Amino acid sequence: MQLSGHESHAHATRETGQFVPVSGADAGLTPPGGRSWSDWSASSVSAGFLAVLVSFTGPLAIFYQAAQAAQVDSATFASWVWGISIGAAVSGILLSWVLRAPVITAWSAPGTALLITLFPELSLGEAVGAYLTAASILLVIGLSGSFDRIMAYVPKGVASGMMAGILLPFGLSAFRSTGTLPLLAFGMILAYLIFRRWAPRYSVMLLLASGVLLAVLTGSTNFTGLDLQLVAPQFITPTWSWSSTFSLALPLVLVTLTGQYLPGMAVLKTSGYDTSVRPIMTVNSIVSLAVACTGGITIAIAAITAAMCTGADAHEDPRRRYVAGLANGAFYLAAGLCGGSIVMLFAALPRELVVTLAGLALLGPIMANLAGIAAADDHREASVITFLATASSMSFLGLGSAFWGIVIGMAAYWILHATTKKRQDKLK
Repeated sequence: MQLSGHESHAHATRETGQFVPVSGADAGLTPPGGRSWSDWSASSVSAGFLAVLVSFTGPLAIFYQAAQAAQVDSATFASWVWGISIGAAVSGILLSWVLRAPVITAWSAPGTALLITLFPELSLGEAVGAYLTAASILLVIGLSGSFDRIMAYVPKGVASGMMAGILLPFGLSAFRSTGTLPLLAFGMILAYLIFRRWAPRYSVMLLLASGVLLAVLTGSTNFTGLDLQLVAPQFITPTWSWSSTFSLALPLVLVTLTGQYLPGMAVLKTSGYDTSVRPIMTVNSIVSLAVACTGGITIAIAAITAAMCTGADAHEDPRRRYVAGLANGAFYLAAGLCGGSIVMLFAALPRELVVTLAGLALLGPIMANLAGIAAADDHREASVITFLATASSMSFLGLGSAFWGIVIGMAAYWILHATTKKRQDKLK
C-alpha cells in the first residue's frame, strides 16, 4: 500500500491559519515531500504536547471509569493505558511522517463510553474480541475507500459547521472556569492576550507554562506521591460471542466512524490538508489489531485535539505542521511506557488549567470554521443549522450531536440549497 501526501503546494492565510492550493510556479515553495530538522519548532512540539495533555485529562477519565466498572486492578488498567498510548504513538508518528500532515490519532472516546454500560457483565476477553472484530471491519472499510466517497458529498460549509459546533463548548468552558478558580482562569486569559499580541507563534507554549506557574503559586497542584514506573503490558486472551459483537463491536464501529473519523477528517479538510482517509483508517485499524490484546480500544483519528495541531498556532507554515503530529506521537510513546505515572502527573494539575488551556488554544480553529460557515455563500443556512445542531450536544438513538449535526445539516442542504443551485445552473 502506498501512502501519498499533499499533491499540491499551499500557502497559509493569516486570518484562519488554513491554506489553499496554489501552483508550484506561483508559490515558490520547496516540494512538500522534503523533511529536515529545520521543520521542528517549539510551537509545533508544544501543540503536540497540549493535544496529549488534553487527551489524558479528558477522554482518559472515561477510560478510567470503564476500568472501575470492569473491576480491574491497577496493573491491568496500566496495560490498557499502554495499549491506547502506544497505538496512538505508532500510528500518529507513521502517518504524520509519510503523509507530511499533522495526523493526530487517539483511542475512540465515544467507544470508550460504551464500555461503562457493558461492564462488568461483559468479560475482558469478550471486550478484546469485540475490539478485534471492530478493527477488522474498519480495516475493510478503509481499504475499500467507501468513506472517502461519502466525505466527497459533504459541502465544505456543512463540514465547517459541524467542526465549529464540536469546538464551541471547549471555547465556552475556558471562560466558565473563572467561576471555580478565578485567579488561575483570569490570569491565563490575560496571559493569552499578551502572548497573542507580542509572541503569537509561541503563545500556546507560553500559555501552558504560565498556567502551570499560576497553578503552583495558587496552590492548585498536588505532586505528592509521584514516582516513575514502567508498564508491563498484559496479554488478554480474546473470546468471541454474539452478544459482545452486537453490543460492543458493531456500535464501536458506528461511533468511531461518526464520532472520530467524520469530524477528524473534517479537521484536516477544513485546514486545507487534502489527505485521503484510506491510508489513515488502514494504518489505524492495523495498529488497533496489534494493541487490542493488551486492552487497548480502537485507535482512530482525533478531532478536538487534532484541531490544536492543524492551525497557525502549531506553525505558520502549514507544510511544517506535521511536526506537531510527530511530537504528539512521541509524547504518547512516553506516556505509554510510563503508564500510570504519566496519568498521575496529569491528574496533579487542576482541571481548570487544562479546560482553560484547551479552550484558548482552540480559538484559532473555532474562528477558522466560523469563517468557513460565513464563506459558504450558496449553503450558509444549512451550515448554520449544522453548527447549531452539533453545538446543542443532542443525543438520539445512542448517537451524539456530531452525527446528527451532519445528518440534519445535509438534509437542510439538499432541501434548501441543492435544488436552488440546480435551477441556477440551468439558467446559466
